[in-house]
Amino acid sequence: MTAVRLARVTDVPLSVDEHLEAVRASAAGAVVTFIGQVRDHDPSVVGEVTSLEYSAHPDAEQVLADVVTRVAAPGTLVAISHRTGLLDVGGLALVAAVSAAHRRLAFETCEALVEAVKAELPVWKREILRDGTYHWVGL
Repeated sequence: MTAVRLARVTDVPLSVDEHLEAVRASAAGAVVTFIGQVRDHDPSVVGEVTSLEYSAHPDAEQVLADVVTRVAAPGTLVAISHRTGLLDVGGLALVAAVSAAHRRLAFETCEALVEAVKAELPVWKREILRDGTYHWVGL
């Protein structure tokens, strides 16, 4: 059975340690994490990215919980959070942790979760460039 330990959309800075602690279990032989952080460029845009501003639909947290429930493999523990608000380069936008008895299940579940969240979570970002211009992603 999959246990969702944490599924959150928040404007509070994300903690990798909090996610690791949430999936700690004596039966877990593997813990896989994914950290999505703000980078200084976007391959589809000319200019240096200085920050991202994330906004979310009011139902985003429920959508996240539904995605985790649907995608996470049986026998895993999951903690995943997505940030909203203004994040500078290096800021953590997404943190996911998955534990399981074996590494393959943890890796595959973490990858599937991140891909589903990227495709389905109603979160949008405004990329702010060094010259003050910006553009929206995910609208």
